[in-house]
Amino acid sequence: MSKTYRPWDVDQTLLLPPSVHELVPAGHLAHFVRELVRDSLDLSAILDDYREARGYPPYHPAMMTALLLYGYCQGVYSSRRIAAACEQRVDFMAVTALQRPDFRTISDFRQRHLAALGALFSQVLVLCEQAGLVKLGHVALDGTKIKANASKHKAMSYGRMKQREAQLAAEVAKWLAQAEAADATEDEALGRQRRGDELPDWVTNKQARLAKMREAMAALEAAAAAPAAEPPEAPGHAPPPAAPTPPPESAPPPAPPDQAQRNFTDPESRIMKTPNGFEQAYNAQAIVDADSQVIVAAGLTNAGNDKQQTVPMLDELQRQTGRTPRELSADSGYCSESNLADLHERGIRGYVATGRQKHGTASATQARAPGGGKLVQAMSRRLKQGGHRSRYRLRKQTVEPVFGQIKSARGFRQFLLRGVAQVADEWQLVCLAHNLLKLARAT
Repeated sequence: MSKTYRPWDVDQTLLLPPSVHELVPAGHLAHFVRELVRDSLDLSAILDDYREARGYPPYHPAMMTALLLYGYCQGVYSSRRIAAACEQRVDFMAVTALQRPDFRTISDFRQRHLAALGALFSQVLVLCEQAGLVKLGHVALDGTKIKANASKHKAMSYGRMKQREAQLAAEVAKWLAQAEAADATEDEALGRQRRGDELPDWVTNKQARLAKMREAMAALEAAAAAPAAEPPEAPGHAPPPAAPTPPPESAPPPAPPDQAQRNFTDPESRIMKTPNGFEQAYNAQAIVDADSQVIVAAGLTNAGNDKQQTVPMLDELQRQTGRTPRELSADSGYCSESNLADLHERGIRGYVATGRQKHGTASATQARAPGGGKLVQAMSRRLKQGGHRSRYRLRKQTVEPVFGQIKSARGFRQFLLRGVAQVADEWQLVCLAHNLLKLARAT
């Protein structure tokens, strides 16, 4: 007797319409994100932006929000990949109820409501607190360099700009002269009323590049002429010294150094050192709760140094939670007298590495402390007294796995947007998705 198989009739139509609740199993993340957006999040900042009654009805903003959040949770960030998933993946269909917005609609929605989407981080953090995931007993602060949406090869130093400006200007003048001569010849041969008198494309491109280069040089010169901004002092510190007397108006503004660089694609990004060498990047910051690996504060800067980020990140933590953690750990990039003084004033017991870990030592608590003030030396003694059992050990197992989950597990290694403001909102959206996954596993 031959084997009997289940029928496989690809031409059979469904007798009853499918239910989105049956596309994926009960308890699936798609159901969780969809229902959380529908029932628990306040989307008034997005919904209030739609006031025009005329026109074809758009996709529901709540559906679009759920689609973006679910895509970020799944490591799908590109609008084209999200649109393809709406057509190919049943979990995305369960979120959209079988609707298929195209990639331009998804991209425009994200661009239009980016700030409001990033602000949802606070609402999700409140839900994490209600679920008991935010203890603020011990938190860890760290930063990670994430590539900007720009190539480092599209950056040029001021010295190189000056050199290339003269070369390009001469080249453009030569080609314009050649083009004018060619136009005169064509006019004589073809007549003045006929087409063929436009400048070649390569002349226009050279002119555009020369204009872009001169614009970048002007920006660098303006930055060099402006007085350097003083970093804000922590509360209770002595006021900064008075700004130096500006030079006489007759004196020309100082020129930027020849090594000063500016990127033509994303001028607000910076060349930063990463484990893979120097990249055009941004410095993403996060404070993570040690009990649950929930991100309790997120920030972003285009400064490669972390020392100026301690106070702003603690202020952001206070703004998000209204509370102060009991302990904080951070690596040596955050160690300074002013930062340790700020921790003391806030009543936070700090565990901050005072120097880089020496090769061959078991932990950063054995790193040799650099010369520093009283607070730095006191912190060095605190870490050495704790040894392998120092609370500093919680740093690596708290914040570094979070960056690993974001960059390796979910593949977020480069920002899609440009400019500090937009990239900061995009980082908030990435951190929001991370907290959503933690909340889903806890409920």
